[in-house]
Amino acid sequence: MVRIDRVVTRGGDSGQTSLGDGSRVSKTDVRIEAIGAVDEANASIGVLRTQTRGRPEDAMLGRVQNDLFDVGADLCVPGEAGERLRLTEAPVGRLEAEVEAMNATLPVLSSFILPGGTDASALGHVARVSVRRAERAVLAVGEVNPVVPRYLNRLSDHLFVLSRVLNENAAADVLWVPGANRR
Repeated sequence: MVRIDRVVTRGGDSGQTSLGDGSRVSKTDVRIEAIGAVDEANASIGVLRTQTRGRPEDAMLGRVQNDLFDVGADLCVPGEAGERLRLTEAPVGRLEAEVEAMNATLPVLSSFILPGGTDASALGHVARVSVRRAERAVLAVGEVNPVVPRYLNRLSDHLFVLSRVLNENAAADVLWVPGANRR
């Protein structure tokens, strides 16, 4: 269990921060950018959860938030980590199963959809693009646990399908109309 005795450490005042292996790196390091992007995605999902309380989707999102903490822990220890936490394939498989189950309740898409619809769906799309940004940041790091980018890729798919579910089984999906803004 993690124990946090102090929040203010002053250790990062000079633009450096510590990784999980004790090494110090610049706060502009690509690994720190990736960790921050994963944290931002987690916060976006937290905002989405304000719209899913009391719904079965809230439990899925709670598991995702815990997974994203594990992703951050994985990313903060470069190289071989020994007994350190590493994301496994199990959460990837869980996301795939949830996507399949949610998608089975939806009409087949015949067009791209515009992000939006209900408040919950719009927040789901914001979380989805945050996850996509985190995925790109993780790929820029280079040497990472190969499960991490797969997990983030599945998570963005999961959030897309979830956003459609949150549009009350796609009744509120707004379809993209090619050239609709042309005069």
